[in-house]
Amino acid sequence: MISRLQGTLLGREGERVEVETRGGVVYEVEAPLTVLERLPSPGGAIELRTVQVVTETSVALYGFIDPHERALFRRLLTASGVGAKVALAMMSTYSAERLARALVEKDTVALQQISGIGKKKAEKIALDLADKVADLAIVTPRVGDGGPASGAQEAVQALVALGYSFGEADKAVRDVLETGVPETTEELIRQALAG
Repeated sequence: MISRLQGTLLGREGERVEVETRGGVVYEVEAPLTVLERLPSPGGAIELRTVQVVTETSVALYGFIDPHERALFRRLLTASGVGAKVALAMMSTYSAERLARALVEKDTVALQQISGIGKKKAEKIALDLADKVADLAIVTPRVGDGGPASGAQEAVQALVALGYSFGEADKAVRDVLETGVPETTEELIRQALAG
């Protein structure tokens, strides 16, 4: 089993990247959009934690930057009705932390924002995984206060009430939090609306 790749990023096409190892072997790796947006430019050094998925018709490698992303992907695959493609779509829609939080909170509205997941499937996945991913739902400390972003959930709910889709609202709030943590929830909402 291949658990980690180190080498040079040769290029990217869609959700796939090619990584050349020092030995000259080139691997094709699929990765969620949340990982792809953090990769270096082609020619840059790269290290991916991987999960190898073998089915009757294919062998595929899925790559992640952080250990908790790989752990979440593996746990998603244990849910009934969740294959590698659905798990990849889930992790492309939300960061690993946000997805784990949605599962723990059984937030079926958030899960339905993922392509290919309807209401019944969202409920089933949340029920299957809520207890299995609780340790991965920890919010990363943000720049500014060194602690979790307070009021983020309220800000997302406020944006949804103003007409944003859940995915748009969640992304807008995360974008603001990446630049620092506003002092109040109201300021967080204002900055998200302005972004």
